[in-house]
Amino acid sequence: MLMPSLIAPKSPPTSAECKGKEKAFSLVELSIVLVILGLLVGGVLSGQSLIRAAELRAVSTEYNRYTAALYSFRDKYFAIAGDMPNATRFWGVQAGSAADGRDATCAALDHTTPSTDSRTCNGDGDGGINGIPANVYERYRMWQHLANAGLIEGSYTGVHGNAGVLDTIAGVNTPKSKTDGGSWSFIRTGNGVFSGDPNVYDGSYGNAAEIRNDTVSSLALLKPEEAWNIDSKMDDGLPGQGKIRTYNTGIQPNCGTTAVASTARYNLTHTSKACSFIFITGL
Repeated sequence: MLMPSLIAPKSPPTSAECKGKEKAFSLVELSIVLVILGLLVGGVLSGQSLIRAAELRAVSTEYNRYTAALYSFRDKYFAIAGDMPNATRFWGVQAGSAADGRDATCAALDHTTPSTDSRTCNGDGDGGINGIPANVYERYRMWQHLANAGLIEGSYTGVHGNAGVLDTIAGVNTPKSKTDGGSWSFIRTGNGVFSGDPNVYDGSYGNAAEIRNDTVSSLALLKPEEAWNIDSKMDDGLPGQGKIRTYNTGIQPNCGTTAVASTARYNLTHTSKACSFIFITGL
């Protein structure tokens, strides 16, 4: 004869008990989740660092590419791109006269009449890429001439943007840099010598290339430490001297330590973007 069990059978768990168990995590599980989150955050930060490092390397690569293109252009056409007085002989005239030299009608074209093909305007042949204000158009025709000659990639409008004669637009009338927010341009005032300008360190610049951020008033593209690192690798590591310089404290007060070229150093304690570069090309 079978004896009945002396222990009452256990009741099945209620739905509330099941839900409570489903929501609970053990300490081991929580630890695993935290470790995974830490690895993900670390991976993201590491990836951002690698991306930024690649952007900074692009500064020197792009500079070398564009200066090489300018020198190749000069060797081939016996003129500086943008300043070339007989460019329309090679690529046609966009407006005005086809005669050699600067044409006022062509020079006056603005954002409403961008170039849609290789037709272009002549420079005045004075040896300067940009003579503010009358010949500021040369800084935009320069990129068009280089592209027409097959020396750089892309196509460029040859005219300024709708904000005025100094309005550069990355990827439209000037090349866009791989450095986040950066674009390339050229500067020249008078004979290319600056003295007493609050925005530029004193010295001879000639036809100088610049990489900057046109979307901010300070033009800042790089942190001082980043700028110092690039400058040290390519030049002398000084913001106001050598072939690589920054803007002065008048426009970039947190980049250099002083407004005097001979004593200025990079302000390495400043951790936000505060610098852009001016490159002395030798042209």
